[in-house]
Amino acid sequence: MGTVETRREREKRVVSEMIALYCRKKHGPRRGLCPDCAALDAYARLRSEKCPFMETKTFCSNCRVHCYKPDMREKIRAVMRFSGPRMLLYHSVMAVRHVIERKREKKRMEANG
Repeated sequence: MGTVETRREREKRVVSEMIALYCRKKHGPRRGLCPDCAALDAYARLRSEKCPFMETKTFCSNCRVHCYKPDMREKIRAVMRFSGPRMLLYHSVMAVRHVIERKREKKRMEANG
């Protein structure tokens, strides 16, 4: 019997998959991540782990508080711009779930705000 994945775990998994896809396509390592992408993945996981809002938001991309250092924020944005559309081809269930959850969160925010 499996455990229910928390939002925090899901966020870390999605971001890691996006970084892995970016790294494979942009940097071409045969296995794992290049050093720069490994550092970005570790940083993103740490930010997700320390986020005080994680359990009340769907994904970091929806957050109004940006806790990434400016240089890391630019790196993660490049990953998101590149990997976001490609997730439909490589991780379709994960991508569709992300879109549905973003729409739900947006409706919740509009209803409350």
